Amino acid sequence: MNRHSSVDVRREVAAAKPDSSIPSLFADATSPLSTAAGPSLSNTARRRLLGLLGVGAAVWMLPHQAALAQSNLALSEKVKALVFDVFGTVVDWRGSIIREGQILASKKSLEVDWGEFADRWRAGYGPAMNRVRSGEMPWTKIDDLHRIILDELVPEFGLDRLTETELEHFNRAWHRLSPWPDTVAGLNRLKTKYVITTLSNGNVSLLTHMAKNAGLPWDAVLSAELAQHYKPDPRAYLKAADLLSLEPAEVLMVAAHPGDLRAAADAGLHTAYVYRPLERGPERQRQRSPAGDFDFDADDFLDLARQLGA
Repeated sequence: MNRHSSVDVRREVAAAKPDSSIPSLFADATSPLSTAAGPSLSNTARRRLLGLLGVGAAVWMLPHQAALAQSNLALSEKVKALVFDVFGTVVDWRGSIIREGQILASKKSLEVDWGEFADRWRAGYGPAMNRVRSGEMPWTKIDDLHRIILDELVPEFGLDRLTETELEHFNRAWHRLSPWPDTVAGLNRLKTKYVITTLSNGNVSLLTHMAKNAGLPWDAVLSAELAQHYKPDPRAYLKAADLLSLEPAEVLMVAAHPGDLRAAADAGLHTAYVYRPLERGPERQRQRSPAGDFDFDADDFLDLARQLGA
């Protein structure tokens, strides 16, 4: 099977319309409904809409569903391992950092907008990695990049009274991030059929401590640190496949970030998009990536497990 066959079928289905008055919603029984004018819908909303449209729409949809299901089934059997982005995909970094800040504030009588603080801390992540990618800085692990960003935020947010021990503990809040509600159950289901590992820019010790703290059942902890190149550098994805003794096409990258998935696809991996609307908070819900962009499109890890037959 051509590597892009599942994506191609999904795009054809999403583009097809029985009538110009009906949105292109019948991507399949597992991917979101979408329209040209609006955001994608959840599986629950899709089912409700299909009920409203009636039997005719369902009959029109059947051959498209069958083609996509067959394509996805073949791909699910070809894949041997799933590698996961972590920050935002597996764990709720923003909610967790806010919680850690509130705990710190209660002990130190601090008055901080922890939502804004979390956003600013995370906003420094990309630029800090770019300094490593450009050669401005030597290879520097994420723990140390997080500390550099934190030190820059300390005077701005009035954290000057924190001791070095308190700052170091707070910096390791990234080791204590909480999983999304579906994460552990979904990973355990996926683990019954596939090898499951991380593929994060987080360093190995961070990811190991996070797994122990959150009960994440990884078979292995892989990191861009092992390649000494941060995603989306193709060497990060290819190193993961090599360490698993697999061809890139036998690996499925799972992420909530389209850019990560596109880079993985360019490196030869298959892709699964998982929608995490609340990653940046309830006031800034993420738009769903258009149906058909990736091999699989899931509402959460349990939905992905169902699609993969796990």
